[in-house]
Amino acid sequence: MNILQVKNVCKTFATETHEVPVLQNVCFDIEKGSRCSILGPSGSGKSTLLGLCAGLDRPTSGEIYLNGSPLHAASEDELAGIRNREVGFVFQNFQLIPSLNALENVLVPLELRGGTGKLKKAEDLLKRVGLGDRLDHFPVQLSGGEQQRVALARAFIHRPSILFADEPTGNLDSETSAVVEPLLFDLNREAGTTLIVVTHNLELARKTDRIFRIHQGAVEGVQSV
Repeated sequence: MNILQVKNVCKTFATETHEVPVLQNVCFDIEKGSRCSILGPSGSGKSTLLGLCAGLDRPTSGEIYLNGSPLHAASEDELAGIRNREVGFVFQNFQLIPSLNALENVLVPLELRGGTGKLKKAEDLLKRVGLGDRLDHFPVQLSGGEQQRVALARAFIHRPSILFADEPTGNLDSETSAVVEPLLFDLNREAGTTLIVVTHNLELARKTDRIFRIHQGAVEGVQSV
């Protein structure tokens, strides 16, 4: 069963003088429970595509279905509800809220959906990623690797159907990446979540089941790993 369907998706950004095409007639399906990567150089459109698939933006044309919901035709309120129910997202630059400590940052998705048993879930996940002694630390008091581990815990706290990771180790050194990468895949396996990773790192992409290669806004090939 496909959890994500992308049909002839195009995305164009308008400037004062002309329009810039970023994605061109992109088509692919993602099976529920699979692990996939979107591989391409900087500027190829892969992060734009990820944002569209997560309901963070809308395509200029084409259709995107997430768990049967038509993202391309949904209202802003409907998109917010879909993201809250279905989607987890890990950003390259962490996107933690500076005024909240690690525990409070992890709790944000559950607070938005009114979940119960909130505190223990967040504490358990932070312990799972090795930050049980950092619960009350604010982002400025954490290293980049620690911030990304908080972001991983936050992404999985509401057990999303699908998790999107945009260059999850792009701002980390190789030693820190070697800690964060296994955590991402281990948490994903434990939760049974569909995973889509955007990266320009072939070594990271090879840890997924399928690689979608994107170049100049178009999918040029799909490789099973």
